[in-house]
Amino acid sequence: MQNDIKKAVQVLQNGGLILYPTDTIWGIGCDATNPEAVKKVFSLKKRSDSKSLIILIDNINHISKYADSVPDIAYDLIEYSEKPVTIIFEKAKNLAKNLISIDESIAIRVTKDEFCSRLISKFNKPIVSTSANLSGDKYPQSFLDITPEIVEKVDYVVEWRQEEISLAQPSSILKLWNSGQIKIIRK
Repeated sequence: MQNDIKKAVQVLQNGGLILYPTDTIWGIGCDATNPEAVKKVFSLKKRSDSKSLIILIDNINHISKYADSVPDIAYDLIEYSEKPVTIIFEKAKNLAKNLISIDESIAIRVTKDEFCSRLISKFNKPIVSTSANLSGDKYPQSFLDITPEIVEKVDYVVEWRQEEISLAQPSSILKLWNSGQIKIIRK
């Protein structure tokens, strides 16, 4: 795991793309503060840049670094959720502009996965996490489900957990307004 983290951090620092296991499904990642790296993710996925992407952070206390206002309920939702939960917050900040939704919101997940937590901690910045598939295609449930087109076009493929066969699922997604109102986007 340590070798993967070291190599992945080097790629992220140089604006490259990584293919990595997350607390949900395999993802394509990059430095969430680097607009050129974010542009590469949209290009690789053949995804419209009008759609925003999720970022992963390693510590619940870091949410306020990237969202201007964090309603108290967000902390409870993250802490007590039985499965990984991504929360869309209003008014993103300190991130690549092309990562932020047109309504200025950002989707943030606090990862509880050991590999992701250690990677983000070592990198010391948030990482983009978007499913490792072409836009419109089915998300991969394991590393073996990822198309060669994705695998061949990233700058580094993490070896950790490639052999795992699981029925991984994407996270739940909730939109949380500063008023505390919640909307379920994906269960």
